[in-house]
Amino acid sequence: MKQLLEKRLLWVGGKGGVGKTTVAAALAVLAARRGKRVLVVSTDPAHSLGDVFDRELADTPRRLLPNLDAMEIDPDAEVEAHLARVTSQMRRYAAPEMMAELERQMRLTRLSPGTQEAALLERLARIITDDEADWDLIIFDTAPTGHTLRLLTLPEAMAAWTDGLLAHNRKSEELGKVLSHLTPKRGRDVASPFDDPKENELADLDDKTRDVAKTLIDRRRLFHQARRRIENAEESGFLFVLTPERLPILETARAVATLEEAHVPVAGTLVNRVIPPEADGDFLNARREQEATYLARIDEELGHLPRPRLPWLPTDVQGIEILEQLAERLEAEGF
Repeated sequence: MKQLLEKRLLWVGGKGGVGKTTVAAALAVLAARRGKRVLVVSTDPAHSLGDVFDRELADTPRRLLPNLDAMEIDPDAEVEAHLARVTSQMRRYAAPEMMAELERQMRLTRLSPGTQEAALLERLARIITDDEADWDLIIFDTAPTGHTLRLLTLPEAMAAWTDGLLAHNRKSEELGKVLSHLTPKRGRDVASPFDDPKENELADLDDKTRDVAKTLIDRRRLFHQARRRIENAEESGFLFVLTPERLPILETARAVATLEEAHVPVAGTLVNRVIPPEADGDFLNARREQEATYLARIDEELGHLPRPRLPWLPTDVQGIEILEQLAERLEAEGF
C-alpha cells in the first residue's frame, strides 16, 4: 500500500460512518511527513474534515501543517457560481423579454436533482486537471458511496446530455452546425461520449453560435481529461474504508465491482475499527467472535485487493496530535 501515497490523486470513500474522513486526514498527515505537498479536499456535502482536524476550513485551501493544506468544497456555492456563469452567457444571446423567464428557470434549477453533483463535478475536474497546482498529492474525502459513484460516472451523462441538447435543436440551422462540429457525422463515428471531442474549424459559424460551440467543446474536453486521469492507475487510485459489519461489507463489494467495471482503479480497502486483541470482557469477546466471521467474509469477497486493518480506538479522532498517531499506525500497516 506504500505506493498509494506516490500517486497524484487518491480517493477515499465508503459507507457513511465508517471513518473515511479520519483515514483521509491521517493519510494526508502521513504523506506530508514524508515531504510531499498534500491537499486534502472534502467533497461530502455533510463536511466533517474540519471537525477531524479541529480546524475551521473553507472553500479555499488552508495550511494546517508544513506541506499540508485542506479545504471543504461548498456545493451550494458551486451551484450558485455555475448558474451565474450560465445566466451571464445566456444574457448575451436571449432577447430582453426572455430574461425574466430565464432567471425563473435558473432559480428552479437550483432545486433540481443532480444540480449539486454537476457543479461539484466541474470544480473537481478543474482541480484534477490543473497541472500548475503546487501539490504532489491530492486526497479526496468523498461523500458516502452512492453519491461518489454518481459523481464519478456523471461525466458520461453530461457529455451525452450535451449531444442530446444539440440533437433536439436540429430544427435550428445554426445549432445544427454546432452539432456537426461537436459530433462529426452526427455521432456515427463516436464510439462513446468519452471519445475525444474534435474541435473543427468554426470560422463558418456566426459569433453567437461559435461561442456556444466553444463553450460546449471546452466543457466536454475538461470532463474527458478529468476522467482519463481518474482511469489512469499510475496517477489515481480509490481506497475504500469499511468496518467488519454486514452492511459496509455489502456496500463496499458492490461499489468495488461498479468502479472496476467503470475502469476506475481500486487500489485497496482498509478495514477500520477492528476490535484490538487486548480488549477484554464477555461483551467484547462475543463481538470478536462475530467480527471474525465478517473479517473472513471480507477476505473472501475482496481477496483480490490489499486489506490492511486499523484497530478500534478508545477515543474519538479529533485534532492534529491524534491524527499523527493514527498516521504512524497506517505506516505500520504498510502505507
